[in-house]
Amino acid sequence: MGSVLSGVPGRGWRRIRTGLAASLAVPFTASVSVAASVAVSVSAPLSTVALAAVPAAAAVPVPGGDHLTVVVRHAGAGRDGTYELFCHPGGGHHPDVEGACRGLDAQTQWGRDVFAPVPPGSVCSMIYGGPATARVTGRWAGRPVDASFGRGNGCETARWDRMVPLLPKIT
Repeated sequence: MGSVLSGVPGRGWRRIRTGLAASLAVPFTASVSVAASVAVSVSAPLSTVALAAVPAAAAVPVPGGDHLTVVVRHAGAGRDGTYELFCHPGGGHHPDVEGACRGLDAQTQWGRDVFAPVPPGSVCSMIYGGPATARVTGRWAGRPVDASFGRGNGCETARWDRMVPLLPKIT
């Protein structure tokens, strides 16, 4: 039985087993497109078919998934507090685990920091969005996170609003 290295962006390299036994041990969770089925020849060995049908990310789950701690202050009653959020698989005591994970997944792109601060020199409206602050720490997409949020001007308020429902909606 052989093995190959599988690379997942932001997650590093992992060694996965190949061969008939490995293909039978991996639960089939991905859908197979017609194009993927046609790309594999009929004479290809079964291990090649199994690797073509199941992406490396499905074959090698990341232990522990993504974990964030969100500390919200001065946002108002029912919003302030410390929340734990786990994604992939979802869990924790965040008020909207599924929504927060789905929202972060939608914003996550290779080469872009979802939690990046407003770039220096940005032209922002001077509209104060309130005293709410938040700090998000942990790991997301295999990278460390330590981000602070506020609502001191239009750019900071827009950045906060993009992170809802991870951060509470402020009206």
